[in-house]
Amino acid sequence: MDAARPGTADSRHRRTVIVTAVPAAVTAVVLCWLSDPLPVPFWTMALLAVAVDTRPCLVPGRRASAVILPSISFTFAIALAWGPAPAIAVQLLAVAVAGARMRHSLRRTLHLALQHTVALLAAATVAGFTPLHLGDGFDWFDAALICAAAVTWIVARHAVAGLVRGLTTDTRPAARHRRGRADLLATSALLLLGPVVLVAAGVSAALLPLALLALHAVHRMVRWAGESERAARFDALTGLPNRRTLQTAMAERAPDRRRALLLLDLDRFRAVNDALGHGAGDRLLTRVADRLTAVVPAHDMVVRLGGDEFAVLATRVEDPASARRIAEHLTEALSRPFPMDGTPVELSASIGIALQSGRRDGSTLLREAEAAMYEAKQRGDQVAVHGPGAAENTPDRLTLVADLRDALRRDPPDDGIVLYYQPQIAIATGEVVGVEALLRWRHPKRGTVGPEELLRAAEPTPVMRLLTARVLEEVVAQLALWRDGRWPLRAAVNVSARDLHAGEIADSVGELLERYGVPAEMLQLEITESALMADPHRVLETTTRLNRMGVAISLDDFGTGYSSLQHLRRLPLTEVKIDRSFVLGMATDAGDAAIVRSVVGLAESLGLRAVAEGVEDEVTWRLLAAAGCHTAQGWFHARPMPAADLADWLARYRPVRPGKRGEIDSAGTVNQSSDEGAGWPPSPAKR
Repeated sequence: MDAARPGTADSRHRRTVIVTAVPAAVTAVVLCWLSDPLPVPFWTMALLAVAVDTRPCLVPGRRASAVILPSISFTFAIALAWGPAPAIAVQLLAVAVAGARMRHSLRRTLHLALQHTVALLAAATVAGFTPLHLGDGFDWFDAALICAAAVTWIVARHAVAGLVRGLTTDTRPAARHRRGRADLLATSALLLLGPVVLVAAGVSAALLPLALLALHAVHRMVRWAGESERAARFDALTGLPNRRTLQTAMAERAPDRRRALLLLDLDRFRAVNDALGHGAGDRLLTRVADRLTAVVPAHDMVVRLGGDEFAVLATRVEDPASARRIAEHLTEALSRPFPMDGTPVELSASIGIALQSGRRDGSTLLREAEAAMYEAKQRGDQVAVHGPGAAENTPDRLTLVADLRDALRRDPPDDGIVLYYQPQIAIATGEVVGVEALLRWRHPKRGTVGPEELLRAAEPTPVMRLLTARVLEEVVAQLALWRDGRWPLRAAVNVSARDLHAGEIADSVGELLERYGVPAEMLQLEITESALMADPHRVLETTTRLNRMGVAISLDDFGTGYSSLQHLRRLPLTEVKIDRSFVLGMATDAGDAAIVRSVVGLAESLGLRAVAEGVEDEVTWRLLAAAGCHTAQGWFHARPMPAADLADWLARYRPVRPGKRGEIDSAGTVNQSSDEGAGWPPSPAKR
């Protein structure tokens, strides 16, 4: 490897010498061939033209047409005053200097030289090959002729660039217009500086170097425009294309290709930030970007979407199997440890794949890839493909999500979103201590859509965040009304894994509580074990922020997931909710009863409140009391109801305790003599 480096440097040096020497010789021959001696202003302009092209202006792009040469101010002036031959000779030498300075290939330098040669010839043709003599002054006709020549120069140059590009590449027309207006504005300014240079030369050649200040201003303008364009299209930390660039690439038509979008979300990345600091986290992200770029072919695009999310747009995919092979190749590359300050950091990624076929736009493709990524996290897999067989991709579900998005854009109650509240009863005292907010949606055609169907359709999509924001605002507003009335109740709201992973929910909750003047302890958020499985570190960060605000956190459906018991110890929980599948059967199934008693004991030992869902009869309620469960929720006390009906129910309700522990015999039969009647809520048979 080391032996090859000098050879490479020597070859570059030889190429630079050849690229510069040949145009220099051509320029010398042309200038000597001219019969009339050229004056001092010409040689001054020629020298300045070659000198300024040591700092060419670069517009974002990889083509020769993306280079703006400051020398065109002087060569255009030379063409106006002395004709196209000396102007082309000087321009060729300036192009050679610029090509050597930018280390362009010989082919690219020749391409640039051809553009400027044809442009000068076209401009001189419009000017009529009639030199404008120094000191004669310009009239309005001359000014119009110069403007026409400048326009012709620009059109001719870009026509040659487009023709050569069309003959040598397969670039699609949509990709040719990504550069902004900076190149056109800068080129126009440089060309129209030419007649100003001629006027200055007519006074004194000593004034010509003053044009360098104007050239410097144009150079700074192009550089600023390039930096702004890059900032808008590239990620500042990693240098990778950003979401905007990805959207542009996906919007381009590729009729002869099938593309796939692979969305990568790094697992356990927050642990690196917590352990090594955010500076180390940023360095790790740059190394992840470098590794992905190294293993992804040049015809594909690696993108950083933000945070620890990356994407790869694969442009040559035959079927889902080939897309999955690409994903496995990426996971294998990321599985190698990343050395960070002497500490090897292990990383993995969850990858969601969406294949672009038909006329699906970029936003749909990105949404499908994101849904597949969350599916991979929830299943504990590294790769998931969003295909035609995915449940989220059925036309009925997509229509439901689209209708929900449209509904959420309307103001309540026109959106059809309705919240029902189910009371939660303290078993020891029989008092109502809180409610759980349950979602309903009155669809204009389907009728009432239940929470399970609604959340199952919305959770894999960005609509879930809109829905959560809508529900949280209504619940907090209702809490403010209850606080001002006779019932300062606590309300529990279910939040999804997507809400917790984003982290924005903590800011939203804080803003709502402050706006409505509601104490944080009146709001409780319920999370599921599936959210913990997807990304426990993100969930821990979000729940910790909420806990510090005073918002209680409840672990819903406990016992039905696959999370480790360490989550009960690590997360800032206030309560655990025993899943209804265990509570419903505890009166007849000894196993279910044992599980409920174990969960209650575990919660009590950890200082957590135990809440039983699905309490539908008196026997179950008394069994829960005997087990020491703190709170019950279910149809035995009340069905879910709107806020207005809940106020009437609370006015009629009279709390009654179920009795002391131990009033259940060894066979598990409830002693019916304790406290029955006297305001006791009626059993389901009596309702």
